Amino acid sequence: MISPPAMAVPNMALSQGLYQKQLQKLSPQQIQLMKLLQVPTAILDERIKEEMEENPALEMTEEDHKDEYDETNDEFTGDEEEYEADGSEDDYDNIDISEYVNDSDDDVADYKLRDDNYPEADDNKVIPHKVEAGFNEMMLEQLGQLNLDDHQQKIAEQIIGNLDDDGYLRREISSIVDDLAFRQNITTTEEEIGELLLQIQQFDPPGIGARNLQECLLLQLERKLDEGNHVEMAIKVLEKYFDEFTKKHYEKIQRGLGINDDQLKEVIKQIIKLNPKPAGNIGEGNKSESYVIPDFFIYNNNGKLELTLNSKNAPDLRISEGYREMLKDYEKGSKKDKRQKEAVFFIKQKIDAAKWFIDAIKQRQNTLLTTMEAIMNYQHNFFITGDETELRPMILKYIAEATNLDISTVSRVANSKFVQTEFGTYRLKFFFSESLQTESGEEVSTREVKKILSDLIGDESKKHPLSDERLTELLQEKGYNIARRTVAKYREQLNIPVARLRKEL
Repeated sequence: MISPPAMAVPNMALSQGLYQKQLQKLSPQQIQLMKLLQVPTAILDERIKEEMEENPALEMTEEDHKDEYDETNDEFTGDEEEYEADGSEDDYDNIDISEYVNDSDDDVADYKLRDDNYPEADDNKVIPHKVEAGFNEMMLEQLGQLNLDDHQQKIAEQIIGNLDDDGYLRREISSIVDDLAFRQNITTTEEEIGELLLQIQQFDPPGIGARNLQECLLLQLERKLDEGNHVEMAIKVLEKYFDEFTKKHYEKIQRGLGINDDQLKEVIKQIIKLNPKPAGNIGEGNKSESYVIPDFFIYNNNGKLELTLNSKNAPDLRISEGYREMLKDYEKGSKKDKRQKEAVFFIKQKIDAAKWFIDAIKQRQNTLLTTMEAIMNYQHNFFITGDETELRPMILKYIAEATNLDISTVSRVANSKFVQTEFGTYRLKFFFSESLQTESGEEVSTREVKKILSDLIGDESKKHPLSDERLTELLQEKGYNIARRTVAKYREQLNIPVARLRKEL
């Protein structure tokens, strides 16, 4: 049999070629601006401090200092290849010092936007903070009152260490046994841990050490057994009919225990007094509190809306005087060795970076004001009346078209910013909503429908709460063309439970 001839293997040698491609790349300045747009006012100071630590050429302007930063040099006219130079003599000789040195003491940069109507807070003011023992310290202090040996003490401390912020022990006891064996070389059993847990559950506040909500409520009721028969009945309800109670199937509870409406009301009254998070308020004074710092202020001046930017968004930044002086000294010097030229090249880069940051802050201010002004004009009726039903349907596209900005830019502004009005402080995302068409063909904001839905539920009889079907009928009677499933979706978005769970005796 004749075998076929061997095929020639093509030569896969590497080759070089020159190709042209068009790529869209963001400049460092654009990337920096996008990141600054996302920064809320609350942490803008920290971002500026970080930049000042990294770049010594950037300084905060003192109140009595007139900045000498020349706005005519905002454009970066220097060749970008200079920044990637190899450090040769020619590269250093090409540095134009006059671009970075300005001898005028009279020019004040227009990026200084301090608003005297909102004076800065006194930095020297000392704010007192309440100091109190934390949850862990309180538990260990009570543990010290028990008569335990070293072995039991370490196990009990391990149990306390596994309690969460609400005071629950949500870890499996078998996992605690393993932790003690592998990490502390302590041999124990689930029964021993269970016995110590029973002692810890007698600590204050009542309900500590429970493994679930049912056990937490029962531990608290057991401390109140001397208060009457209603407590005993409440314990029976939670022991035998906990699921029915949480789902408000009161008829099943009454049939099972043979109690009337009045007795059930007393049982409910006893249970709703209990604390589902026994450790939730302990050491609250030491927890960090979050405050909303508005980025904008809107005032109603006799029917005319006035928009101002929070003064923290307009910091007074300038180029370091020390860096300017070093450049001046270099220009005056006659002998320029390589070390000195390298230092000047470093100074030039730092000054450029400072200029970029100052320009980015200024563009941030302009973008924030432009976007918020468009939102204010679009939702003018709401800012005048404060009535949520006056909100117009508004999506990011509408504001992007009104401001000639990209939708992603508007999204960055609206994502984490707040505006303070005479009716309260709102997140900018609050003003964006989809539209819903009425029977007359008019488009209304879904926010308006949710407000009416919330009002209908707020005014309902709690003995006979309105079902989703009935809510749909009421909204349709008001002219809103809406389906039952949409009503259910809006109700869930408002965190309102179904009618059965809203029922009260």
